Amino acid sequence: MRKIFFLLFIYALTTGISAVYGQSVELIKLTELEEMVKKRGSETLVVNFWATWCGPCVKELPYFQQLHDKYAGTAVKVLLISLDGKPMLDKKVIPFVNKVGMTTDFFLLDETNQQEYIDRIDRSWSGALPATLIVNRGNDKRLFIEGEVTLEKLEDALREIRQ
Repeated sequence: MRKIFFLLFIYALTTGISAVYGQSVELIKLTELEEMVKKRGSETLVVNFWATWCGPCVKELPYFQQLHDKYAGTAVKVLLISLDGKPMLDKKVIPFVNKVGMTTDFFLLDETNQQEYIDRIDRSWSGALPATLIVNRGNDKRLFIEGEVTLEKLEDALREIRQ
């Protein structure tokens, strides 16, 4: 019995910790995010910037999951980018993500210069959370929404940007 447990433990470690703990949260650098946004294609990206300590952020997360579920298999992709900071990845972000049980793609922005990434993401952004960037890579339209959104507001923004 001990051998089986040991082998399962080793298998879990070698196949990735996320398989043991649930949903993964990937670190992403700003340049990687910019490349994802700039990449040509027909896909529309919905990029939400949030933090575990932000009440309005947490409140709106289910809307992004609903959007993700509704548009699964289409040219709409939802990315949730935590701005909690790299030191909080294991302490706060991963436990939070596992607790809420969402299947959307989660990332943690691995940057320390807050003003630089705010300006590079959208010059109109004051830095307040939550914030959402919607980009239609097919027609180069961008829409930036600062503040809390509803599912209806997200749907309206998607219709507008995909025209």
